[in-house]
Amino acid sequence: MHHDPLNKYGHDHLFLGDAHDVHERRTRYVVALTAAMMVVEIIAGWMTGSMALLADGFHMATHAGALGVAAWAYAYARRHAHDRRFTFGTGKVGDLAGFASALVLAMIALGIGVESLQRFFVPTRIAYGEATWIAALGLLVNLASAWLLGGTHHDGHDHAHAHGHGHQPDSHGHAHDNNLRSAYFHVLADALTSVLAIGALLAGRYLGWGWMDATMGVVGALVIARWSWGLLRDTSAVLLDASGNSSLEAEIREAIEDGDAQVTDLHVWRVGPGRYAAIISLVAAEPLSPKDYAARVKIHEELVHVTVEPHRCLDHHPLMARAA
Repeated sequence: MHHDPLNKYGHDHLFLGDAHDVHERRTRYVVALTAAMMVVEIIAGWMTGSMALLADGFHMATHAGALGVAAWAYAYARRHAHDRRFTFGTGKVGDLAGFASALVLAMIALGIGVESLQRFFVPTRIAYGEATWIAALGLLVNLASAWLLGGTHHDGHDHAHAHGHGHQPDSHGHAHDNNLRSAYFHVLADALTSVLAIGALLAGRYLGWGWMDATMGVVGALVIARWSWGLLRDTSAVLLDASGNSSLEAEIREAIEDGDAQVTDLHVWRVGPGRYAAIISLVAAEPLSPKDYAARVKIHEELVHVTVEPHRCLDHHPLMARAA
């Protein structure tokens, strides 16, 4: 058995994203912005007696908490990156935080949806002028936060590379960072609710369409719920080591089976943003050394931990007949 080593005696399990420190720093800035806006809204609501401001302030607190979890995940993963208790490093800590944030997003969507539906049947008095100014201020904070995170966020798909050529992982290392993605979605959720709220408040104030407030609330809840579902699906797949990278698996098989070898068992899973591990079992009439087979797949630089198990097989074995 061969474990593709970083050096002669060991293997470094540092599988964090390339831009981990940048993401951590910018997420902290967004936490500070969100928390400041939360304090402003709560104090303004208390001083003016506005329940709308107080409610939005406490709503902002849930996002600040979720963003705080994202910032904590970056710090925890960095501090424990070399902790031997984590067999494959701390690259998945961000996915765990992303999963938790997705649950919070789902609860926020449910809360907004229920409250909006209730207002269809029991309309409440809305202080349009006051609420519009606060919604506009909240939108500015959300746009600033989105700009901070958007500079490093890219909601792409795993493993997009040219077939048969050496692949350079995403140069920014963030296309697969579900922790950053969760923070970005929280900011977008706040921005979306602010935009919809401003539109509904203006329609209610100048056109008398009081029903727009509840309608836009339902629309926002559905959009946020959709984001939440996508994030839950993707992060849970990573946490459960689901095999969702068929293109990479196919290219590993093609590289290994360049000769008389046949892959009998293959496991590929993600161990960090844009980082993968693989266990390859194969049979061959005259097996090469594990090092030779590992070298065949090293053109895929996202494969950071490769284990090869070669086995000798008789010529009359069905696998060898198929290879011939």
